[in-house]
Amino acid sequence: MDEKPGSIARMTAYVRKNGGHILVEALVNFILPFLIYTYAEAPLGEVRALLASSAPPILWSLVEFARHRRLDALSVLVVSGIILSLLAMLGGGGVQFLQLREKLVTGVIGLVFVGSALIGKPLIYELARASMRRKSEDEAQQFEALQVHAGFRRTMTVMTLVWGVGFLAEAALGVVLVFVLSIREYLLVSPIIGYGTMGALGLWSFVYGRRAKRGGEARRAAAAGAPVAVGVDSVGGR
Repeated sequence: MDEKPGSIARMTAYVRKNGGHILVEALVNFILPFLIYTYAEAPLGEVRALLASSAPPILWSLVEFARHRRLDALSVLVVSGIILSLLAMLGGGGVQFLQLREKLVTGVIGLVFVGSALIGKPLIYELARASMRRKSEDEAQQFEALQVHAGFRRTMTVMTLVWGVGFLAEAALGVVLVFVLSIREYLLVSPIIGYGTMGALGLWSFVYGRRAKRGGEARRAAAAGAPVAVGVDSVGGR
């Protein structure tokens, strides 16, 4: 059975549902910062113009948090990112120091992911559970019940480590770009790298998660002495 039409249909449905939100994200995190810096550089100077260009993403994060108003792992991560971003705007120094402090936000988040995996509390699990609770408490409870399986815990740990390393790699690349690109070039390239990293990690997590789920179902079926289907429906979890 060909899975491609189904994947295209799901992608189309996702774009239709979230297209407006994606456009707003691009406007707030990509277009507005570049335009603000471009027009504010002459009257305000480089440092103040760069600080002004940081306002739309931070304000958007605050609005998004206020919309949900629920304290969970996802909210804590968002608020922590906002606080770190605000702290990065404080202090003296030139433009490069300001840009480097901003990249530290990504680096710190990466270290949090890696650290949570190393202590046996993978952050991916907490974030996934928080996201499910926003949608359905029953779905969240079914997800929590999977913790009894060693394979599930290993999958959450691997995902968390990969995301942590991905964020650290993005931060390292950003630090390099601070020294090799102009400010305008950096404002254009940095969001692309950020969204590209998130997209790549999200795609990898989807593929890895499906494979891990299929492997777990096969092991449990084998242990129960029952045959397991390996068709598209089984892979997709339907």
